[in-house]
Amino acid sequence: MIHRLQRVLRCHPRTVDLILAAALLACAFPGSVLTIPGRDLEVPWWPGVLVSGLSSLALLWRRTLPRTTVVVTLCCAMAVAALGYVVTVLVIGPLMVALYTLALRSERTTANLFTAFGITLLVGTAVIVGPDSEPLILKLLGPAFWLLLPTSLGTTTRLRAAYLEAVQARAEHAERTREQEARHRVTEERMRIARDLHDVVAHHLVLANLQAGTVVRLMRSRPEEAERIAGELAGTTLSAVRELKATVGLLRHADDSETPSGPAPGLDRLAELAASFEPAGLVVSVSTEGRPQPLSAGTDLTAYRIVQEALTNVTKHAGTGSAEVRLSYSHDRLGITVTDHGGTAPPSSPATGGGYGVIGMRERALSAGGRLRAGHRPEGGFEVVTELPLLPRSPAHTENVLA
Repeated sequence: MIHRLQRVLRCHPRTVDLILAAALLACAFPGSVLTIPGRDLEVPWWPGVLVSGLSSLALLWRRTLPRTTVVVTLCCAMAVAALGYVVTVLVIGPLMVALYTLALRSERTTANLFTAFGITLLVGTAVIVGPDSEPLILKLLGPAFWLLLPTSLGTTTRLRAAYLEAVQARAEHAERTREQEARHRVTEERMRIARDLHDVVAHHLVLANLQAGTVVRLMRSRPEEAERIAGELAGTTLSAVRELKATVGLLRHADDSETPSGPAPGLDRLAELAASFEPAGLVVSVSTEGRPQPLSAGTDLTAYRIVQEALTNVTKHAGTGSAEVRLSYSHDRLGITVTDHGGTAPPSSPATGGGYGVIGMRERALSAGGRLRAGHRPEGGFEVVTELPLLPRSPAHTENVLA
């Protein structure tokens, strides 16, 4: 009920001001006949009521002209004090309401300045022009207290409203930030899944395609060799199914921390990865420079996937039978170089930006805090150069990517 009444009053401010002005005018009648105990009223009551009526009427413009309203009501209050009336809240009520509105709608400095001038002028008028029968302490303390009170209340109300507005703004900003962060995480997760599926599918399907073609070519002339390669083809497809199952399992149990996901591949399986390309006719040599150092799980997986994708691209595009993988360890970084000696890559190769291989490798390197460069070598062939931090780091900015 109270909230409903507040909403109605906010929707009809002019009606509120009329009711307030009428109430203050009604208070002016007893205020104009109030005297000090034991003393008679020295002035008639009607001039005080008339002045108070003018002061109450000025409140109709307190929302649009708060400073002007304060000046008008202050002049009326000074007139009441000069006529000899006792300065009480009953006769200076309009000035109090005007000061409250000014403090509510302006800065603290403005409200305090108007209040200080109002107290000075009102007290000075009461002391100099007011009746001598009124005690001096009443002339000094009464107006000062009644004028400081609405200014303090108005300032407090304004600061509280500003605080609540700031809290609401922060809450709305936090809500928008949470939604943006959630969308960002979903996008990152989709990109990670896309990279994993691309690496697994591209690697195994390329090998399976080459092995199947070899089986067809050797089926009549060399059936024993064709049978051996067909067996390796079955192993390749089984490995593809196994890795796809593991990737899909991660999607199904993304929120289940107790679900075992199996060990992720790393550089410890680099020899196995290199051997998997032999049935496709690619001989991979692996060399290491420096003292091998342990890697974080994320960096280890990133390094493995980059080497896997780079060798898969060699198999698809380079047209060569050999590739080199060089690992270089320094005190804080791991360098990975994958090189082939093939000819110019065809238009559909990653070198020309037609596929997602180089894009995925670069994204993986950036996510691990490293950088990647891929391009043709001056002496022929293609080269992928990656630098990864040995210790976990925050993702690097995109300007770290080598041109």
